[in-house]
Amino acid sequence: MNYIYIYGTIFFTIYGQIILKWRLNKLGSLPNSFTGKMYFLLDALMDLYIFSGFLSAFIASLFWMAAMTKFEITVAYPFMSLSPALVFFIGIFLLGETFTWGKLIGLLLIILGTLVTVKF
Repeated sequence: MNYIYIYGTIFFTIYGQIILKWRLNKLGSLPNSFTGKMYFLLDALMDLYIFSGFLSAFIASLFWMAAMTKFEITVAYPFMSLSPALVFFIGIFLLGETFTWGKLIGLLLIILGTLVTVKF
């Protein structure tokens, strides 16, 4: 049951990152000028989805705090390396990002390292 805190951390971390990337893709590139950047960032901060991404990061932190009361960090933290794996697939299938074999091999190495760290 305590693993719910780790899974909650992962879920809310991933949600926040994916939603930020999705909405920032919709808003376009960061302008070159200082004032353009300020307007762009203020506009982004007013976006409810982006706000939900920030809120999600805060909720992920609360889950992580709870996890830290139940697990040693050396047990809990390797699970955080599963986030890149999930973000990899979500990025490809939902955001249309590019697939490369190098990314996949790196991802498999991360998963293998997580399994070794947690099991041994």
